[in-house]
Formats: sequence, structure tokens, C-alpha cells
Amino acid sequence: MEKIEEQFANLNIVKRSSETKEPTYLLGIDTSKTVQTEKGSLVAVLCSNGSIRIHDKERLNVIREFRGYPGLNGVKFANSHDSVYSSCTDGTVKCWDARLASGKPVQLFKGYPSNIFISFDISSNDHVICAGTEKVDDDALLVFWDARINSQDLSTTKEPLGAYSETHSDDITQVRFHPSNPNMVVSGSTDGLVNVFDISADNEDDALVTTCNSVSSVSFIGWSGKDYKQIYCMTHDEGFCWWDLNHLDTDEPITCLNVPDVREVINVKEGILDYLIGGLYHEKTDKLFVVGGTNTGIIRIMNCMTSGLVHVTSLQGGHAATVRSFCWNMQDDSLLTGGEDAQLLLWKPGAVEKTFTKKDSMKIASSVHQRVRVHKMTTISQ
Repeated sequence: MEKIEEQFANLNIVKRSSETKEPTYLLGIDTSKTVQTEKGSLVAVLCSNGSIRIHDKERLNVIREFRGYPGLNGVKFANSHDSVYSSCTDGTVKCWDARLASGKPVQLFKGYPSNIFISFDISSNDHVICAGTEKVDDDALLVFWDARINSQDLSTTKEPLGAYSETHSDDITQVRFHPSNPNMVVSGSTDGLVNVFDISADNEDDALVTTCNSVSSVSFIGWSGKDYKQIYCMTHDEGFCWWDLNHLDTDEPITCLNVPDVREVINVKEGILDYLIGGLYHEKTDKLFVVGGTNTGIIRIMNCMTSGLVHVTSLQGGHAATVRSFCWNMQDDSLLTGGEDAQLLLWKPGAVEKTFTKKDSMKIASSVHQRVRVHKMTTISQ
């Protein structure tokens, strides 16, 4: 098999989304998990104007758009069907059917009074949704719902199963379920803590498996390693932390790597690093990569090792402004990226771009203040 680093270095743009009437920042991307050979894969894109656009993955044309929902945070497809979810500052998690033209959510998961949701995820078996709140009156909650569709209960609004309230002391910016174990979930907060839970336990105290401290506001979290026994996070001041949960019951240190500011230590060929976007665990090769970028739209891919982060390659000629989101597809080794230039790009190894209408540099003035991802003036990012 071709080395994954060579695949990354060989990524070229195969398709660009066509210009839309209302240019927006592209803040989140996810692809449908179901196999639809006759219709092709779908891509959901969260836009800064309070809409979610559904694209055809190969052509990148907009199939439909769910508009008029300011305050959305995150976008995620279900694992076994084509439902699209997003959490909202109005105190709900919304669910749309990506294949229905109707713009209305097919289900609403309602929180408790005063909940403002800024993060969420759905478990690997699609049974449980968990959403994180902003801190309100000294409370920052992880709220849970039963996401299963019950033929006996066809109501479109669901009430919470319960909540965890004792483990974070500030806004919960990230929630991520384990990729294969539906009972394991990790949360990250502006309080610097990254908490791992086993939600099969009877109460919050018993559910808390471990707490890791990033010592800074958490901007991104993920699972990695063989059987996904490791977790990692990025911080709003461009730090990176990586922990091995295999060492919880041993004398080995749990911390694999802690870099307070990646920008200061990474040696980037031909240039600089302005910000981090997220992480990418490549299951086939058991390698963790960190994705970052520059304010001019260059994407930096770095290999993560216990000895440190090493720059692998840079993707240029695509975006003209800060890149805010990406989605890696393990099946066909393709990469989707979205940015503040309103472009959605599809990259594939060795590909040739099918259209040659490269857009001019376009940086959009956005009135949207993305609460979850706040950077210093010099490092505007996701």
C-alpha cells in the first residue's frame, strides 16, 4: 500500500462547489455513512448564515438547503441512515432527513430550560445523542436523549433522558462518542478538562472513567489508536494534547504528547502555521495526523508521534482564506475542505480538476460570532 504520507502529498483538487447566491463561511462538514450506489454519497455542510446545505459528493452541487436556523453548532450524519443532526443555541438538537425536500426538521430533541447547546454527537449505533451546553448559572451540562425511532411513539419532539452536571465548570465545546463503543463518550470544555465517560454506568460519578487536563480552552477532541483507546485534543490557543487510556491501570504515564503552542515548534517547509483545524486518525495505518492551516488558505498536514509533530505536506492552490472544516473519507482516500472563502473542495490522490474556473480570492465579512471557536487576533480559525 502506498504510504499515507505520500497519498496526502499527492492530493489534488478534483472538484469545487459552484458559487452560491449568499456566500458564507463553511464551518462543518460530514458525509453520509450509508451506501447509496444508485444515488451517490451526500455531504452536509454547516454554513455561517444558519443553514445546512446538502451536496452531492462527486459533483458538489447543492441538492437542498435547510435554511433559517441561526445558532447551529456542528453537523453530523447518523451512522445507519441519512438523518442529519445539528445542535442549536435555542436549546434543541435538530434532525433533518437529508433526502427529503422539506426544510423542516423531522425531529427535535429538546433540552432543559435555559440550555444553550454548542456541541453534540450521536453514538455509533445511533441510539443516544449527547449535547454540551454553555455555562448558565454555574451549570454546564451534558444532556442525553434516546435517538431511536419508536414506531409506537411518532411524536416529533423528544425530552431528555437525563444530564451530567458535575464534571465541567465552563462551556462544553466538544462532545465525541467512541467510533465503535456506543457507551463511551469524551467531552471537552473551556475549563481545560477532557472527560471520558462510560454512560452504561448508573450515575455520573461512576460513569466518569478519567479526566485529562489540557490546561487551556478545548477546541477539538477525537479518538485515536488501536481499538480507539487514545484521545487527543486541540486548544483555542493552538495547543495539542494526546493521551493513552491503555495506561490508566498501569504505572505508565497517560500523556503521550503535550505541545502548548504548535505554531512555535512545528517546522513547516516553505512557510508558517497560523492555526489548527482538527485531527485525523488513519485507521488502516494506525497513524494520527493533525490538520492546520494559514490565513491565506494553505492547508498543513502534520504527523503526530510521541516525539512530536512533523510536517508532512501542504495543500495549496485551493482555498483563498482561512480553512474552517474538513472531512476525510477512509474508503476512497478523499478529503473535503471548507473555508471562509465559501468554497467546498474535493481532493483526491493524483486527481485532475474537472473544472478550471478557479475563483478569485474572496474573504467574506461575517457578522456571525462563532462562540465555540475564539482565537487571538493573529490566528482566526474554526
